[in-house]
Amino acid sequence: MIKTCIIGASGYTGAELVKILALHPEFTVAQLYVSQGSSDAGQQISDCHPQLLQICDLPLQPINDALIAQIAWDMDAIFLATPHEASHEWMSQLAGKRAVVYDLSGAFRLKDKNVFAQYYGFAHTCDAWRDAAVYGLAEWYPQEIADASLIAVPGCYPTASLSGLKPLAEAGLLSQTRPVINAISGVSGAGRKASLTNSYCEVSLQAYGILGHRHQPEIEAFLGQPVIFTPHLGNFKRGILATITAQLAPNTTLAQIDQAFNDAYRDSVCIRLRNRAPKVDDVVNTPYCDIYYQYDANAQYIVVTTAIDNVLKGAAAQAVQCANLQHNFPIHTGLVATSPEQCFI
Repeated sequence: MIKTCIIGASGYTGAELVKILALHPEFTVAQLYVSQGSSDAGQQISDCHPQLLQICDLPLQPINDALIAQIAWDMDAIFLATPHEASHEWMSQLAGKRAVVYDLSGAFRLKDKNVFAQYYGFAHTCDAWRDAAVYGLAEWYPQEIADASLIAVPGCYPTASLSGLKPLAEAGLLSQTRPVINAISGVSGAGRKASLTNSYCEVSLQAYGILGHRHQPEIEAFLGQPVIFTPHLGNFKRGILATITAQLAPNTTLAQIDQAFNDAYRDSVCIRLRNRAPKVDDVVNTPYCDIYYQYDANAQYIVVTTAIDNVLKGAAAQAVQCANLQHNFPIHTGLVATSPEQCFI
Protein backbone atom coordinates (compact mmCIF):
# COMPACT_ATOMS: atom_id res chain seq x y z
CA MET A 1 0.00 0.00 0.00
CA ILE A 2 1.09 3.55 -0.76
CA LYS A 3 1.64 5.36 2.55
CA THR A 4 0.14 8.85 2.53
CA CYS A 5 -0.47 11.83 4.79
CA ILE A 6 -2.51 14.98 4.38
CA ILE A 7 -1.57 18.40 5.74
CA GLY A 8 -4.59 20.66 6.04
CA ALA A 9 -6.91 17.71 6.47
CA SER A 10 -9.76 19.48 8.26
CA GLY A 11 -10.79 21.76 5.37
CA TYR A 12 -13.27 20.85 2.66
CA THR A 13 -10.59 19.70 0.23
CA GLY A 14 -8.63 17.90 2.94
CA ALA A 15 -11.71 15.99 4.05
CA GLU A 16 -12.41 14.89 0.47
CA LEU A 17 -8.82 13.69 0.18
CA VAL A 18 -9.23 11.71 3.39
CA LYS A 19 -12.35 10.01 2.07
CA ILE A 20 -10.92 9.17 -1.35
CA LEU A 21 -7.59 7.89 -0.05
CA ALA A 22 -9.15 5.93 2.83
CA LEU A 23 -11.38 4.07 0.36
CA HIS A 24 -8.71 3.77 -2.34
CA PRO A 25 -7.62 0.17 -3.01
CA GLU A 26 -3.93 1.11 -3.31
CA PHE A 27 -3.38 3.91 -0.78
CA THR A 28 -3.48 4.07 2.99
CA VAL A 29 -3.88 7.20 5.11
CA ALA A 30 -1.20 7.11 7.80
CA GLN A 31 -1.36 10.59 9.36
CA LEU A 32 -3.50 13.72 9.27
CA TYR A 33 -2.20 17.17 10.13
CA VAL A 34 -3.53 20.69 10.70
CA SER A 35 -1.78 23.93 11.53
CA GLN A 36 -0.55 24.44 15.07
CA GLY A 37 -3.10 27.16 15.69
CA SER A 38 -6.06 25.22 14.33
CA SER A 39 -9.07 24.80 16.60
CA ASP A 40 -9.46 21.32 15.07
CA ALA A 41 -6.10 20.09 16.44
CA GLY A 42 -6.53 17.05 18.69
CA GLN A 43 -9.94 16.11 17.37
CA GLN A 44 -10.62 13.11 15.20
CA ILE A 45 -11.29 13.93 11.56
CA SER A 46 -14.71 12.33 11.91
CA ASP A 47 -15.56 14.83 14.68
CA CYS A 48 -15.05 17.66 12.20
CA HIS A 49 -16.60 15.82 9.26
CA PRO A 50 -19.11 13.22 10.52
CA GLN A 51 -19.52 11.76 7.03
CA LEU A 52 -16.08 10.20 7.60
CA LEU A 53 -17.21 8.23 10.66
CA GLN A 54 -15.99 4.61 10.29
CA ILE A 55 -14.22 5.60 7.06
CA CYS A 56 -11.37 7.38 8.85
CA ASP A 57 -11.18 8.23 12.56
CA LEU A 58 -7.56 9.39 12.74
CA PRO A 59 -6.69 12.35 14.98
CA LEU A 60 -5.76 15.73 13.54
CA GLN A 61 -2.21 16.38 14.71
CA PRO A 62 -0.69 19.88 14.82
CA ILE A 63 2.15 20.12 12.30
CA ASN A 64 5.60 21.47 13.19
CA ASP A 65 9.03 21.71 11.57
CA ALA A 66 10.27 18.45 13.09
CA LEU A 67 7.28 16.55 11.69
CA ILE A 68 7.73 18.21 8.29
CA ALA A 69 11.29 16.91 8.11
CA GLN A 70 10.23 13.43 9.28
CA ILE A 71 7.28 12.84 6.95
CA ALA A 72 9.33 13.82 3.90
CA TRP A 73 11.24 10.56 4.43
CA ASP A 74 8.53 8.42 6.07
CA MET A 75 5.73 8.87 3.53
CA ASP A 76 5.33 7.81 -0.09
CA ALA A 77 2.93 10.67 -0.84
CA ILE A 78 2.20 13.98 0.87
CA PHE A 79 -0.91 15.98 0.00
CA LEU A 80 -0.84 19.67 0.90
CA ALA A 81 -4.30 21.21 1.29
CA THR A 82 -2.66 24.28 2.77
CA PRO A 83 -2.47 28.05 2.22
CA HIS A 84 -0.08 29.21 -0.52
CA GLU A 85 2.31 30.69 2.04
CA ALA A 86 2.59 27.42 3.98
CA SER A 87 3.30 25.31 0.90
CA HIS A 88 5.93 27.82 -0.19
CA GLU A 89 7.59 27.83 3.23
CA TRP A 90 7.70 24.05 3.65
CA MET A 91 8.51 22.88 0.13
CA SER A 92 12.30 22.95 0.45
CA GLN A 93 11.99 20.56 3.40
CA LEU A 94 9.38 18.29 1.80
CA ALA A 95 10.28 17.90 -1.86
CA GLY A 96 13.08 15.81 -3.27
CA LYS A 97 13.01 13.25 -0.47
CA ARG A 98 11.20 9.89 -0.42
CA ALA A 99 7.70 11.37 -0.71
CA VAL A 100 6.13 12.75 -3.85
CA VAL A 101 4.39 16.02 -2.97
CA TYR A 102 0.96 16.97 -4.32
CA ASP A 103 0.45 20.65 -3.60
CA LEU A 104 -3.15 21.84 -3.92
CA SER A 105 -2.25 25.47 -3.17
CA GLY A 106 -1.23 27.95 -5.86
CA ALA A 107 2.35 28.27 -4.62
CA PHE A 108 4.02 26.36 -7.46
CA ARG A 109 1.67 26.70 -10.44
CA LEU A 110 3.26 29.81 -11.96
CA LYS A 111 6.81 29.78 -13.32
CA ASP A 112 7.25 33.57 -13.54
CA LYS A 113 8.09 34.79 -10.05
CA ASN A 114 7.23 38.40 -10.92
CA VAL A 115 3.74 37.40 -12.05
CA PHE A 116 3.45 35.26 -8.92
CA ALA A 117 4.32 38.17 -6.63
CA GLN A 118 1.84 40.43 -8.43
CA TYR A 119 -1.09 38.02 -8.01
CA TYR A 120 -0.26 36.28 -4.71
CA GLY A 121 1.09 39.22 -2.76
CA PHE A 122 4.44 37.80 -1.60
CA ALA A 123 7.82 37.05 -3.14
CA HIS A 124 8.52 33.52 -4.36
CA THR A 125 11.99 32.49 -3.19
CA CYS A 126 11.90 28.71 -3.75
CA ASP A 127 13.36 28.95 -7.26
CA ALA A 128 14.47 25.34 -7.70
CA TRP A 129 11.10 23.79 -6.90
CA ARG A 130 9.15 26.49 -8.72
CA ASP A 131 11.08 25.47 -11.85
CA ALA A 132 10.81 21.73 -11.18
CA ALA A 133 7.09 21.58 -10.33
CA VAL A 134 4.87 19.86 -12.89
CA TYR A 135 1.38 21.19 -13.53
CA GLY A 136 -1.11 18.51 -12.54
CA LEU A 137 -3.82 18.91 -15.20
CA ALA A 138 -4.16 15.17 -15.25
CA GLU A 139 -5.64 14.51 -18.69
CA TRP A 140 -3.08 16.73 -20.41
CA TYR A 141 0.29 16.03 -18.76
CA PRO A 142 0.21 12.36 -17.70
CA GLN A 143 3.84 11.49 -18.49
CA GLU A 144 5.24 14.62 -16.89
CA ILE A 145 3.14 13.96 -13.77
CA ALA A 146 4.29 10.34 -13.62
CA ASP A 147 7.95 11.44 -13.55
CA ALA A 148 7.63 14.40 -11.14
CA SER A 149 8.68 14.87 -7.52
CA LEU A 150 6.36 17.85 -7.02
CA ILE A 151 2.97 18.19 -8.67
CA ALA A 152 1.23 21.57 -8.55
CA VAL A 153 -2.42 20.55 -8.67
CA PRO A 154 -4.39 23.10 -10.75
CA GLY A 155 -6.92 25.53 -9.38
CA CYS A 156 -10.61 24.81 -9.73
CA TYR A 157 -11.36 27.64 -12.17
CA PRO A 158 -8.36 26.79 -14.38
CA THR A 159 -9.41 23.13 -14.46
CA ALA A 160 -12.89 24.07 -15.69
CA SER A 161 -11.52 26.62 -18.17
CA LEU A 162 -8.56 24.72 -19.58
CA SER A 163 -10.54 21.49 -19.96
CA GLY A 164 -12.88 23.36 -22.30
CA LEU A 165 -10.26 25.34 -24.23
CA LYS A 166 -7.15 23.17 -24.57
CA PRO A 167 -8.60 20.78 -27.19
CA LEU A 168 -9.20 23.80 -29.44
CA ALA A 169 -5.80 25.33 -28.72
CA GLU A 170 -3.87 22.10 -29.27
CA ALA A 171 -5.66 21.57 -32.59
CA GLY A 172 -4.75 25.09 -33.71
CA LEU A 173 -8.39 26.15 -33.94
CA LEU A 174 -8.37 29.22 -31.67
CA SER A 175 -7.98 32.65 -33.21
CA GLN A 176 -5.76 35.27 -31.57
CA THR A 177 -8.82 36.98 -30.09
CA ARG A 178 -8.94 36.51 -26.32
CA PRO A 179 -11.43 33.86 -25.19
CA VAL A 180 -13.91 35.20 -22.66
CA ILE A 181 -14.47 32.99 -19.61
CA ASN A 182 -17.32 33.61 -17.18
CA ALA A 183 -17.36 31.08 -14.35
CA ILE A 184 -19.51 30.72 -11.25
CA SER A 185 -18.36 28.88 -8.12
CA GLY A 186 -20.19 27.70 -5.03
CA VAL A 187 -19.20 29.08 -1.64
CA SER A 188 -17.06 26.04 -0.73
CA GLY A 189 -14.41 27.49 -3.04
CA ALA A 190 -13.67 30.08 -0.36
CA GLY A 191 -12.77 27.37 2.16
CA ARG A 192 -14.21 26.20 5.46
CA LYS A 193 -13.21 29.18 7.58
CA ALA A 194 -16.27 31.35 8.13
CA SER A 195 -16.39 34.97 6.98
CA LEU A 196 -19.11 37.43 6.09
CA THR A 197 -18.14 37.44 2.41
CA ASN A 198 -18.81 33.71 1.99
CA SER A 199 -21.61 33.28 4.51
CA TYR A 200 -24.38 31.39 2.74
CA CYS A 201 -27.01 33.85 4.02
CA GLU A 202 -25.04 36.85 2.72
CA VAL A 203 -23.99 35.54 -0.68
CA SER A 204 -25.84 36.57 -3.81
CA LEU A 205 -24.67 36.10 -7.41
CA GLN A 206 -21.77 38.50 -7.80
CA ALA A 207 -18.65 38.96 -9.92
CA TYR A 208 -15.37 39.40 -8.03
CA GLY A 209 -11.66 39.62 -8.76
CA ILE A 210 -12.50 41.48 -11.97
CA LEU A 211 -9.46 41.75 -14.29
CA GLY A 212 -7.21 40.70 -11.44
CA HIS A 213 -8.00 37.19 -10.22
CA ARG A 214 -4.92 35.03 -9.57
CA HIS A 215 -6.29 32.20 -11.70
CA GLN A 216 -6.16 34.30 -14.88
CA PRO A 217 -2.35 34.05 -15.34
CA GLU A 218 -2.55 30.34 -14.54
CA ILE A 219 -5.11 29.80 -17.31
CA GLU A 220 -3.08 31.91 -19.74
CA ALA A 221 0.18 30.13 -18.96
CA PHE A 222 -1.19 26.67 -19.74
CA LEU A 223 -3.44 27.72 -22.60
CA GLY A 224 -0.67 29.65 -24.34
CA GLN A 225 -2.60 32.88 -24.98
CA PRO A 226 -4.33 35.70 -23.08
CA VAL A 227 -7.93 35.36 -21.89
CA ILE A 228 -10.52 37.53 -20.20
CA PHE A 229 -11.54 35.70 -17.04
CA THR A 230 -14.30 36.81 -14.68
CA PRO A 231 -15.17 34.64 -11.66
CA HIS A 232 -18.51 34.83 -9.88
CA LEU A 233 -19.66 33.63 -6.47
CA GLY A 234 -23.06 31.93 -6.38
CA ASN A 235 -25.30 31.05 -3.46
CA PHE A 236 -24.86 27.29 -3.71
CA LYS A 237 -22.48 25.03 -1.82
CA ARG A 238 -20.22 23.47 -4.42
CA GLY A 239 -19.54 23.20 -8.10
CA ILE A 240 -18.32 25.43 -10.94
CA LEU A 241 -20.07 26.25 -14.18
CA ALA A 242 -17.88 27.94 -16.80
CA THR A 243 -19.24 29.51 -19.97
CA ILE A 244 -16.46 30.17 -22.48
CA THR A 245 -16.88 32.18 -25.68
CA ALA A 246 -14.06 32.00 -28.23
CA GLN A 247 -13.53 33.03 -31.83
CA LEU A 248 -12.07 30.26 -33.96
CA ALA A 249 -9.66 30.39 -36.88
CA PRO A 250 -11.15 31.19 -40.32
CA ASN A 251 -12.87 28.30 -42.10
CA THR A 252 -13.01 26.08 -39.01
CA THR A 253 -15.64 23.37 -39.39
CA LEU A 254 -17.77 21.57 -36.84
CA ALA A 255 -16.11 18.32 -37.93
CA GLN A 256 -12.71 19.73 -36.93
CA ILE A 257 -14.07 20.79 -33.54
CA ASP A 258 -15.63 17.38 -32.94
CA GLN A 259 -12.36 15.71 -33.83
CA ALA A 260 -10.38 18.00 -31.51
CA PHE A 261 -12.53 17.18 -28.49
CA ASN A 262 -12.82 13.48 -29.26
CA ASP A 263 -9.09 13.11 -29.88
CA ALA A 264 -8.33 14.90 -26.62
CA TYR A 265 -10.75 12.98 -24.40
CA ARG A 266 -11.48 9.66 -26.10
CA ASP A 267 -9.78 7.68 -23.31
CA SER A 268 -10.45 10.11 -20.43
CA VAL A 269 -12.80 8.45 -17.96
CA CYS A 270 -13.25 11.61 -15.88
CA ILE A 271 -14.11 13.87 -18.84
CA ARG A 272 -17.62 13.50 -20.23
CA LEU A 273 -18.56 15.09 -23.56
CA ARG A 274 -22.24 15.95 -23.41
CA ASN A 275 -24.97 16.45 -26.02
CA ARG A 276 -26.57 19.23 -23.96
CA ALA A 277 -25.32 21.95 -21.65
CA PRO A 278 -24.42 20.52 -18.23
CA LYS A 279 -25.77 21.68 -14.90
CA VAL A 280 -23.74 21.98 -11.73
CA ASP A 281 -25.93 19.28 -10.15
CA ASP A 282 -24.76 16.85 -12.84
CA VAL A 283 -21.25 16.81 -11.41
CA VAL A 284 -21.53 17.69 -7.70
CA ASN A 285 -19.96 14.94 -5.54
CA THR A 286 -18.32 13.36 -8.60
CA PRO A 287 -14.81 13.51 -10.13
CA TYR A 288 -16.14 14.38 -13.60
CA CYS A 289 -15.73 17.38 -15.85
CA ASP A 290 -18.72 17.64 -18.19
CA ILE A 291 -18.23 19.53 -21.46
CA TYR A 292 -20.67 20.76 -24.08
CA TYR A 293 -20.04 23.08 -27.05
CA GLN A 294 -22.10 24.83 -29.68
CA TYR A 295 -20.64 26.45 -32.80
CA ASP A 296 -21.81 29.28 -35.05
CA ALA A 297 -19.94 28.58 -38.28
CA ASN A 298 -21.03 31.84 -39.87
CA ALA A 299 -19.69 34.02 -37.06
CA GLN A 300 -16.83 31.57 -36.31
CA TYR A 301 -17.67 31.69 -32.58
CA ILE A 302 -17.92 28.73 -30.24
CA VAL A 303 -19.51 28.64 -26.79
CA VAL A 304 -18.14 25.90 -24.53
CA THR A 305 -19.73 25.13 -21.17
CA THR A 306 -17.96 23.03 -18.57
CA ALA A 307 -19.10 21.88 -15.15
CA ILE A 308 -17.04 20.43 -12.31
CA ASP A 309 -17.23 19.90 -8.57
CA ASN A 310 -14.73 22.52 -7.40
CA VAL A 311 -13.66 20.48 -4.36
CA LEU A 312 -13.28 17.20 -6.30
CA LYS A 313 -12.29 17.52 -9.96
CA GLY A 314 -11.17 21.04 -9.10
CA ALA A 315 -8.96 19.87 -6.23
CA ALA A 316 -8.96 16.54 -4.34
CA ALA A 317 -10.02 14.13 -7.10
CA GLN A 318 -7.55 15.63 -9.55
CA ALA A 319 -4.76 15.29 -6.98
CA VAL A 320 -5.59 11.58 -6.69
CA GLN A 321 -5.63 11.27 -10.49
CA CYS A 322 -2.06 12.60 -10.38
CA ALA A 323 -1.11 10.11 -7.66
CA ASN A 324 -2.57 7.27 -9.73
CA LEU A 325 -0.42 8.34 -12.69
CA GLN A 326 2.65 8.42 -10.43
CA HIS A 327 2.12 4.81 -9.46
CA ASN A 328 1.01 3.52 -12.85
CA PHE A 329 -2.56 2.82 -11.74
CA PRO A 330 -5.48 3.60 -14.07
CA ILE A 331 -6.09 7.33 -13.74
CA HIS A 332 -9.60 6.87 -12.35
CA THR A 333 -8.68 4.30 -9.65
CA GLY A 334 -10.43 5.09 -6.38
CA LEU A 335 -12.59 7.71 -8.11
CA VAL A 336 -14.92 5.88 -10.47
CA ALA A 337 -16.37 2.47 -9.63
CA THR A 338 -15.51 -0.18 -12.21
CA SER A 339 -17.49 -3.00 -10.58
CA PRO A 340 -20.66 -3.11 -8.44
CA GLU A 341 -18.90 -3.94 -5.20
CA GLN A 342 -16.70 -0.84 -5.39
CA CYS A 343 -18.11 2.27 -3.77
CA PHE A 344 -15.92 5.31 -4.14
CA ILE A 345 -17.15 8.87 -4.52
